[in-house]
Amino acid sequence: MTDEAMEELAAATIREPCWRGRKVGLSPLDVDDAELIHRWRSDPVAAHEIGIWPQPLSGLRERIERHIDDQDRDDFVVLLPDGTPVGHIALFDQDMTEGTAEVFLMLDPRSRGQGYGTDALNALVDLAFGELPMHRVQAVTHTDNTAALTTLGNAGFVQEGVRRSACLHRGRRYDLAVLSLLRSEWEALTRPRSWDL
Repeated sequence: MTDEAMEELAAATIREPCWRGRKVGLSPLDVDDAELIHRWRSDPVAAHEIGIWPQPLSGLRERIERHIDDQDRDDFVVLLPDGTPVGHIALFDQDMTEGTAEVFLMLDPRSRGQGYGTDALNALVDLAFGELPMHRVQAVTHTDNTAALTTLGNAGFVQEGVRRSACLHRGRRYDLAVLSLLRSEWEALTRPRSWDL
């Protein structure tokens, strides 16, 4: 399916966000989103920065089906106000007893650098701290992924450490930055919350 056909299909399918940010909305990920996610994951920049391994569409579809059934994660498609999908964001490894979770974010290459990532992260952490009993939300990325580090910093995440030589990707070892946002830090943020928008 061509990019144009996928965009027409996405535009024809009206999706209502279940959670909103200032610029974007979040709608639950569906198995039918597999082709869209597959295209974003195939982008060489995303593949390198996220450290993902190429996967067939059928495998990705199966993974999404498993994720939908996983009670310890929430996956969303990031939508513009007109319903255009621009990314995938997830809150995963949720431990309700400990109050911890991890975030994942991947944007359509054409939608990077426009503030959508920060807005989507803001919305997701509002969900984690405002509706779920989270105390700490974590993110992990390559230490040289300046775009992700900037986006996370803009959303209030603080780098707390580095896991040295923790990732092998394309024959090279990478250090991983560990960032987190604590409930008290989220409470101190002066930006409007998702429910105020």
